[in-house]
Amino acid sequence: MQVLPLLGRAATTEAAMWRSMYLWARRKPVTPAPGDQAFSYLGVVTPILGVFIGLSVVEIPILDLIIRKVVPWEPARWIMLAISVWGLLWMIGLFASLKINPHIVGPAGIRVRMGAAHDLTVPWTDVDTVSKAYRTLPSSKSVQVEPHGDRTVLNLPTGSQTAVDIRLRHPVTYPLPKGPSEPADELRIYVDDPDGFVRACRQATGAEHATMRHAQEG
Repeated sequence: MQVLPLLGRAATTEAAMWRSMYLWARRKPVTPAPGDQAFSYLGVVTPILGVFIGLSVVEIPILDLIIRKVVPWEPARWIMLAISVWGLLWMIGLFASLKINPHIVGPAGIRVRMGAAHDLTVPWTDVDTVSKAYRTLPSSKSVQVEPHGDRTVLNLPTGSQTAVDIRLRHPVTYPLPKGPSEPADELRIYVDDPDGFVRACRQATGAEHATMRHAQEG
């Protein structure tokens, strides 16, 4: 019974990769809504993905040459070539999905994303504080739950790193690919420019408080 949900997630991920690569190839710019600011999180993984993509480009013709010389069955060459090209395009699609889906800070709150896999919004009413704090995690999993005293931390790292702590006013459950998260008291994410991210959050919350004061006075 668990096979069908797994296949469904795989198909969704595959479709998202191809869509991301198409949009990136068209050089479609990231256009946040008015008041939104976009923040990338690619800096820590770009070198790694670049190495893998470069190695794949070199590997494809070498592997094709070896198979032609060693394996007499012609279809084997085309099967391996198709798999190798698919792997290369998948990695390019992964890079594209990270590129065109940045974190967003805006009037509605903080939109946390990780390519096409994670997309969750933290409204300002749930946010207590936002601060910079670099951390390296022992695991490379894209979702990690960590007890921290009497609080629960939901880590959404990039390249096993986080750079921003988002403390919440109360425990919140977030939708994730494998189902709802545990109630979390804090989110930790990676941002290339944590100083700018924190500054944008302060500006956004300041504007929100000013709007609320004007509404109350009116």
